[in-house]
Amino acid sequence: MNAITEKLLGLISDFTGSFKGAYNIREDGSCAGRQSSENIVITQKTDKPGIDIHVAPGTAGETVYIPACVTHSDVEDLVYNDFYIGEGADVTIVAGCGVHADGEEAATHNGIHSFMIGKGAKVRYLERHIGTGEGTGKRIINPVTEAHLGEDSYMEMDTTQIEGVDSTDRRTSATLAARAHLVIREKLMTHGSQAAATDFVVNLSGEDCSADVVSRSVAKGTSRQVFRSQLSGNTRCSGHSECDAIIMDRASVSAIPELTANHLDAALIHEAAIGKIAGEQLIKLMTLGLSEQEAERKIIEGFLK
Repeated sequence: MNAITEKLLGLISDFTGSFKGAYNIREDGSCAGRQSSENIVITQKTDKPGIDIHVAPGTAGETVYIPACVTHSDVEDLVYNDFYIGEGADVTIVAGCGVHADGEEAATHNGIHSFMIGKGAKVRYLERHIGTGEGTGKRIINPVTEAHLGEDSYMEMDTTQIEGVDSTDRRTSATLAARAHLVIREKLMTHGSQAAATDFVVNLSGEDCSADVVSRSVAKGTSRQVFRSQLSGNTRCSGHSECDAIIMDRASVSAIPELTANHLDAALIHEAAIGKIAGEQLIKLMTLGLSEQEAERKIIEGFLK
């Protein structure tokens, strides 16, 4: 793999020269390295670009890395990754993406991930996105995630996009079986003329399942953000959706919640708040010796945590 890939890997997956355990490194649409472990097997798809990841039942405490990197302009990468998580497994998946534009053409990555999570399994899914490069071409990342959570399973999704991505359309859908639990935490920041759209669709279909979806974002410059969430309670279940955003300069943020209760015992809640940084917060930090820009940065860092 080239030097830009190594740099991007450090930013999106804390790469320090090697990965321990199972991994697949994607570089400009091709495989730059792959390794399976005793309990996690990664195989190349034969009908379309991408890989299948099989995690054996009962696997515990392992991490699999599947970062994807686009290292120059005029690349439009498309990949399909399917995860099969065995019953009772407990695994962490690191799936960051970095795009680097060095010319006038766009650098684009489209990642389509599907999860089949077995009964009683636990998955922690980490997805960090970043754009780099001095080119004028757009840096575009469009992730699609589809998850099917089996009975008594648990999935935690932690997605972060803080800088450099000019356009992103993030789509996540999930269907939950009985007593399954889904937790989603999104952190997003846009600046300049960047645009970001997030779309969550969660079907709570099994008795006593639950979902907790929280997005925190900061919009600067003339950037635009749209957050949509659809929670459908189809049985006795609980669902919570929350969007908190800080708006700055001449940016715009839209929060569009949708709750549908198809059962008497479906308990669904949505919360949304959009506003600017409070002046008293800035003043308080500035009295401690920080400049206005430093105070603003500290407030944003704390908010996104």
